[in-house]
Amino acid sequence: MPNTNAAPRHASFVEITCDPNLPDVLLIGDSISMGYTIPTRERLKGRANVHRPADNCGPTSRGLAQLDEWLGNRKWDVIHFNFGLHDLKYVDAGGGLTEPGRGRLSTSIDQYKENLGKLVERLKATGAKLIWATTTPVPAGANGRRMGDATEYNAAAMEVVNEPGITVNDLHAFALPRLKELQLPENVHFTQEGSEILADRVASAILERLGE
Repeated sequence: MPNTNAAPRHASFVEITCDPNLPDVLLIGDSISMGYTIPTRERLKGRANVHRPADNCGPTSRGLAQLDEWLGNRKWDVIHFNFGLHDLKYVDAGGGLTEPGRGRLSTSIDQYKENLGKLVERLKATGAKLIWATTTPVPAGANGRRMGDATEYNAAAMEVVNEPGITVNDLHAFALPRLKELQLPENVHFTQEGSEILADRVASAILERLGE
């Protein structure tokens, strides 16, 4: 019998119908990217096939374990990717989310840089045009995370992605002065309107790379 208690499948996980005449774009990221996936598809309708893994891509450790599966055999034209919010969260001994000061960081900054470097090398090997999306801000009061850590992890990430062939979609800088407008209160997640506004930035960054 089906499990009636199972969480409903996120709408962004539904496989799309591809137009073989359009370029293929892959979005890799956590629940923030899940929020802007569908509106990004809407903005790029008729211009690109926008795919994403049927999963929350989580921390860099999950990326290392599953990136080959996410990439599959498709020839990607553009890959827009982010890892961060699940690396900078605080976890207890069992890996569950906990408050800063009661647990440890899911991924230290040094380990994050090492993991991200490996992910970038694998992504470069695809031949796709790459877009790194910076990690969006952690507001005051957000559960399991500390305000300001996203800035530190983004600085570390820039040491990895700052090279020819990778462009940066600075969603952190864009969202930071507008958190009250875009984000849920004391929460790293965005409102529906906030996700729509992020999608404008994502679609624009993708179109720019497709036009090169």
